[in-house]
Amino acid sequence: MEYFVPPHGGRLVSRLVDADSAEHLKDESKDFPSLTLTQRQTCDLELLLNGAFSPLESFMDKAAYDGVLDNMRLPDGTLWPMPIVLDVPATFAAKLQPGLRIALRDAEGFMPAVLKVWDIWQPDKRREAEAVYGTTSDQHPGVRYLYEQVKDTYISGTLEGIQLPVHFEFQTLWDTPEELRALFAKMGWRKVVAFQTSKPMHRLQRDISLQAAKEVGGHILLHPTVGMTKPGDLHYYARVHCYQAIRRHFPHNLAALSLLPLAMRMAGPRESLWHAIVHQNYGCSHLIVGPKHAYPPPPRINGESPLPRGEGQGEGSVFYPPYASQELLRQHQDELHIQMIPVEAQCYVPSKDRFLPVSQIEKQRLDCSEYTDAQLKQDLALGNDIPEWFSYPEVVRELRKVYPPRSRQGFTLFFTGLSGSGKSTLAKIIYAKLVEAGGRPVSLLDGDIVRQNLSSELGFSKVHRARDRKGLYAKARRGEIPEFTGISDPYEVPEAPELRIDTSQYSAMEAVQELYLYLLREGYLAE
Repeated sequence: MEYFVPPHGGRLVSRLVDADSAEHLKDESKDFPSLTLTQRQTCDLELLLNGAFSPLESFMDKAAYDGVLDNMRLPDGTLWPMPIVLDVPATFAAKLQPGLRIALRDAEGFMPAVLKVWDIWQPDKRREAEAVYGTTSDQHPGVRYLYEQVKDTYISGTLEGIQLPVHFEFQTLWDTPEELRALFAKMGWRKVVAFQTSKPMHRLQRDISLQAAKEVGGHILLHPTVGMTKPGDLHYYARVHCYQAIRRHFPHNLAALSLLPLAMRMAGPRESLWHAIVHQNYGCSHLIVGPKHAYPPPPRINGESPLPRGEGQGEGSVFYPPYASQELLRQHQDELHIQMIPVEAQCYVPSKDRFLPVSQIEKQRLDCSEYTDAQLKQDLALGNDIPEWFSYPEVVRELRKVYPPRSRQGFTLFFTGLSGSGKSTLAKIIYAKLVEAGGRPVSLLDGDIVRQNLSSELGFSKVHRARDRKGLYAKARRGEIPEFTGISDPYEVPEAPELRIDTSQYSAMEAVQELYLYLLREGYLAE
């Protein structure tokens, strides 16, 4: 175990053992029980091993866990807001005893560390949810993950790191806290402003980070999260290309780019405080904190957000009030070795050709233009132009590689309805139209054909979900066919289909035209 003194205060802890000890552990590990880590656990382990989670030296024991839940404190009084625990199945925990070593392995079987077990306990997940996330509702994605994915037994012990996980993609962009500190020292960067994000950066994010650097007289660390991120976030492979593209729009040598293998919890205020501690360990002097830093996306009902359309960045969320993350950081600023740069919600003002704080816009009664992530994805899907004030051409080009227009994507048309409602007829006509238009391969899977060739053993029960043939309804009503969909077994009408066609009101060709116009309107067919 080594210790490094960071330039902005605090002790940096690395749990990597020396080379001889690592080889010894590798030789002995064949006799250790193995635990395959989840993606979140792998991220947590890497940041424990490289010192980013300093002062933590291992996954938390019960005393540390309880202290963090109750008052955001480790047993020695150190501020720490997030439980970092190693959860295991009860069947695995039952085989453990204090003093036993277990091999921690990633999904490919690589062993980055060994844990000597000392503490085993069962947590109260509802208590953890309320303390960390401020809610016990499984509508919060972090709480849902806690309830559904996190195992019911936690273990802790002495952590012995053998080797940091190897990242084969973007190899030059992975830095440990020690490496970034050395880089900052080499370049003479005395003040470093961290900008952490899980989304692509556009003009607004560039302006915010550049203005922050000017205000403090420092440089910028673009530090995107590439561990587990929010639902709906773009895969980091594509995001990194966007960051590389936008970096060229910063003054020369002002901004560095490094990837942060952190698994987000979306815990709002507590997570923001956690991010501040992590970034002070990486050697940053300042952290930009936005209006909804580390907030979860709004819950969706039937695919739609319950929040009003056009929700501004300054609004809160279903789970946290506006600016709650900034407020918690402000309360603990004196205990941190990093300073928060709070950012107000901003909006683009066409008359000024710039982004301005919402409070200034309201005070001056200016008109502003809002362009949401949802609108961006919609325009990319439809092949529409992206407003020049919103992003840079280089960034948009990278996004178009990931979000090609729908007319260049594959799609599936799934027809469902009662037997005899005309599904097969509509499918055959639209199939013919798509083949006739050319430009893309088209396949048709008809239920009857599939049944005859692949599923001949299936019947008409709720489980089998079969299609009617002429005369079968009458037989089902006479009781000759048990469990018939739509008669003795109810047909489950889709709650929110993309398109609903009443074939009793349309001819087959008219119904197909409704479908064709829908595909054209939604961008699935080239204009």
